[in-house]
Amino acid sequence: MLKARFSQADVEVLEQKPLYSGFFQMNAYRLRHASFAGASIEVQRELFERGRCVCVLLYDPWQDAVVLLEQFRIGALREPSPWLLELVAGIVEAGETDAELAAREAMEEAGATLLALEPMLEYLSSPGGTNEKVGLYLGCVDAKGLGGIHGLAEEGEDIRVQVVSLAEACQACDNGRINNAATLMAILWLQLHKQRVIARWREQGIYEG
Repeated sequence: MLKARFSQADVEVLEQKPLYSGFFQMNAYRLRHASFAGASIEVQRELFERGRCVCVLLYDPWQDAVVLLEQFRIGALREPSPWLLELVAGIVEAGETDAELAAREAMEEAGATLLALEPMLEYLSSPGGTNEKVGLYLGCVDAKGLGGIHGLAEEGEDIRVQVVSLAEACQACDNGRINNAATLMAILWLQLHKQRVIARWREQGIYEG
């Protein structure tokens, strides 16, 4: 097993200063941490404070299909198309569980009701500059009738919901049409673990196919 040589105890925050506070927050840190050479190192870093997010791949085992959201993303402005194919997602609010957020966002963004929620994995999205930690989940849904335009107008959301076969989604990962980390990882995870998850959903009486 790969064990970390150092821990959080080997980092000392010397100073923290706010740089920007709006929908998101940016802080500047001056800190000292242990080094592999033995002496401590003092550094200054800016951190995009984003916190915990949850992303859910909606999967219909009856159709072997996934539900993807197409929407504009400023971070993809210089891509061939800034409209990305993504997962249901949201930022976890204070006092809210991952499951509560997943159910809320599935309904708001896709009009979908979760029949089951399966944890996939967790990862740090870009730890060199942000503390965002993403919890990836697989949501069981009946995708019949899903589609159309969704999202909250007051949040500037304009989301096109598409139901596509898992095979088509995998092809989109291969050809670069799907090019964001959460969606890529979730679809690849589903490829690896689909039979195990479906077997569990059968045992739980959720899926009888």
